[in-house]
Amino acid sequence: MFTLYHHGSSVCAAKVRFAMAEKGLEWDGVYIDILKGDQFTPEYRKINPKSVVPTLVHDDLVIPESTVICEYLDHIEPDTSLHPTDPWEHAQVRYWTKSVDEELHPACGAITFACSHRHTIIGNMSKEELEEFLSSTPDQSVTVDWRAMKMMIVRQGFDAPGVKDKIKLNDTYLHKMEAALQDSDWLVGNRFTIADIALTPYVKRLAMMSLNGMWENGRLPNVDQWFGRIMGRPTFESALLKWVPEELTNQLRDNGAKSWPEVAEILEIG
Repeated sequence: MFTLYHHGSSVCAAKVRFAMAEKGLEWDGVYIDILKGDQFTPEYRKINPKSVVPTLVHDDLVIPESTVICEYLDHIEPDTSLHPTDPWEHAQVRYWTKSVDEELHPACGAITFACSHRHTIIGNMSKEELEEFLSSTPDQSVTVDWRAMKMMIVRQGFDAPGVKDKIKLNDTYLHKMEAALQDSDWLVGNRFTIADIALTPYVKRLAMMSLNGMWENGRLPNVDQWFGRIMGRPTFESALLKWVPEELTNQLRDNGAKSWPEVAEILEIG
């Protein structure tokens, strides 16, 4: 029995849902509303001290961290493994997943709060509720200094220290993908792997925030075509779209559209 603690706006949860869908695994879900602070309840922190999603519970075993969850699932269900058997290709996949965990994911969190979440949080919370929400974040969560970073981003937006650098870092990874896709439909070994699954939620997040201009209009045609193939997979809608509440989808789209001119200016996109 698989139980997945997840949320619609979590890129890490989306990665696990996508992997489980591609592997044909059934699961029960517990929806943790991270925008309302459900992740900070004592009950949830018992199974995930970092107060992040997703967390997978397999029978009596608790497995946090999305990349670890995906690797665990491939070990217990090897017939549908999403990791290549070739050692070199397996290493290339690990480079992508390692980079996502170490660099792209923290950058995505900062970009999402700067472009969208801060507007929603500020608009829906009183001053007292905002302070309680921000202070309830553990010191070490998305990053080792996420509480302080989130506070600055919510209050300062793109002027918060490091936010513009994280937008540029995100763009750097899109360019790395463009190069990897030069002669291949997929990121590694010309076959769909966990590398493609790992990157998908981050590109999708940009698209949901109306930041498609980072690769569309001929800027990064290989990425544009890759994302089209991703969206065409039968598992895409059920794993990545159906879980995002309509209200949240609208917030990401509308807030992101307002932020696009600043993002385009930072990246010097005419």
